[in-house]
Amino acid sequence: MFTIEHEFDSTVITLVDEGGPHLTDDVAVNVFEDCVTLEQHDTVTDRLQRITLSLRQASDLAAALNLPEGSYRIEKRETS
Repeated sequence: MFTIEHEFDSTVITLVDEGGPHLTDDVAVNVFEDCVTLEQHDTVTDRLQRITLSLRQASDLAAALNLPEGSYRIEKRETS
């Protein structure tokens, strides 16, 4: 399950783990104008863990989810 909320300066997607016996805390994906952050509460340290991706890294990650094993470079196409 996931939710989508539009904030003033970002779009927040929250991923809720509903499957299996080993559930993890929600993951918040914050999409800003210049980067994407992923946040999850770490129950071991009781701290919020954050990863920041450039928009290019986020784009590559999205593409990688649908590709087989291998090494890839996504070339940007120029539009007219």
